[in-house]
Amino acid sequence: MRIRVLLADDQDLLREALALMLGRDERLEIAGSVRSGDEAIAFVRAHAVDVVLMDVRMPGTDGIAATAEVLRLRPQTRVLVLTTFDLDEYVFAAVRAGASGFLTKDAAPQEVADAVVAVAQGDPVLGERAMAAMIGFVRDGAPASDADAALAVLSPREQEVVRLLATGASNDDIARALFLSANTVKTHVKAVLAKLDLPDRVHVVIWAYENGVLRPGE
Repeated sequence: MRIRVLLADDQDLLREALALMLGRDERLEIAGSVRSGDEAIAFVRAHAVDVVLMDVRMPGTDGIAATAEVLRLRPQTRVLVLTTFDLDEYVFAAVRAGASGFLTKDAAPQEVADAVVAVAQGDPVLGERAMAAMIGFVRDGAPASDADAALAVLSPREQEVVRLLATGASNDDIARALFLSANTVKTHVKAVLAKLDLPDRVHVVIWAYENGVLRPGE
C-alpha cells in the first residue's frame, strides 16, 4: 500500500511542485493539498493520512499548532515539517509539538520523498545540526525530576539504551557502546518506544531530559 501524504503549505506553486515530484514516487500517494493549518486539521479530521508534509508559517493556525492538533486527532499520523526557516526555535517547537521530522525547502526531491517514507515507518528525520539544537533547548530548560521513578517501567538494558538515545546516539553507536548486535538494539529501541508511549527516538530525547534521566552537562 502506498503512503498517503497530505501537503500543507500556503504557496500554491510549491504544493503543485511537491505533488508532481512526490506523485512520481511509487511508494507515495498524494491524498490532498491544503493552504493553511486550519485546512490541514479539517482534512485530517475527515480523512486518514499517513504523513502530513507541514509548512510552519501559514495563515491562521500555524504549522506548529496544526501539528499538535493533527496528532491529537490522529496519533498514528506522522508529521514532517518542511520550512524555509532553518532556525533552532522552529526545530524545537516542531518536534515538541510531535513532529517526527524537519527539512528545509531547499531539500532535494528525492530527499523529501525518502524522508516521508522514513517518518511513515517510524524513523525520525532530523539532521545533526537540528538534533543538537533540540537537545540544547530541552537540556537547558529541563526541570528537576525523579529519574528513577521515570525509568522504573524499563528493564536495566532498556535504561542504558535510553541514556544513549538521549545523547543523540545512533543505533550503531549504541551497539558499539553496549556490545550488542544492530538487530538487538532495534528490538530494545522498539520496546522503549512502546513502554514510554512515544512515537520515535527523537521524542525519547525530550522525555529523557524532562524526566531528569540526563541533566545539563551530561
